[in-house]
Amino acid sequence: MLTFFAKYLTVGMVNTLIHWVTFFIALSLGLMQSTANLIAFCMAVTFSFFVNARWTFKQQATAWRYILYVVFMGAMAFSVGYLADRLGLYPIITLVISSAISLVCGFLFSRFIVFKG
Repeated sequence: MLTFFAKYLTVGMVNTLIHWVTFFIALSLGLMQSTANLIAFCMAVTFSFFVNARWTFKQQATAWRYILYVVFMGAMAFSVGYLADRLGLYPIITLVISSAISLVCGFLFSRFIVFKG
């Protein structure tokens, strides 16, 4: 399991860069944090899904797995952004919280539900 997590973490670092850059671009275009976080996360999660399917978990990237993964991770990202909007959090705090939650929950969801086998 440690090998899976190490690979997942490596992919997650690139994912985080994609997410953060997209998030700040969306904010600069005037979008709310909840929407910016959802868009950024969906872009990053798409990258992560395909790389993790092939490299981390060595599983086939099917449409069903992709939909399951994106819906779960997108709902989680939107929820964090929604709470951040309601609490008036600074965007960087939103990103840090979202990244931490998605690392742990995303790995567990991927390992035991999406790519179980």
